[in-house]
Amino acid sequence: MRQDAENPVVVKSFSFALRCVKLYKYLSTTRKEYVLSKQLLRSGTSVGANVKEAIRGQSKADFHAKMCIALKEISESEYWLELLYQSEYITASEFTSLYSDCKELLKMLTSITKTTRNNL
Repeated sequence: MRQDAENPVVVKSFSFALRCVKLYKYLSTTRKEYVLSKQLLRSGTSVGANVKEAIRGQSKADFHAKMCIALKEISESEYWLELLYQSEYITASEFTSLYSDCKELLKMLTSITKTTRNNL
């Protein structure tokens, strides 16, 4: 098993990305919604990519910069989820489930970026 597979933010961000992919597939196939779901797909998968890139960063400053990008992407994902829900493309239960994962990642990444910034 790879070492970073045990890292909670890596695991959570990958899981979130996978859920965004599945939601996009569902919305584009079943609901014929392509614009909002594509935005969520882009931002939701970008979180994990930036987290992985941060872990392999060349310096603490590089790590911090990539984690800040991941934080921005999860914030954007939160927006798209809220918009999908308010526009009635997803149900309350679909929203609540994915939104709770989003909020958890938001808290994790906020904590990581604050701690890293203080240690630079």
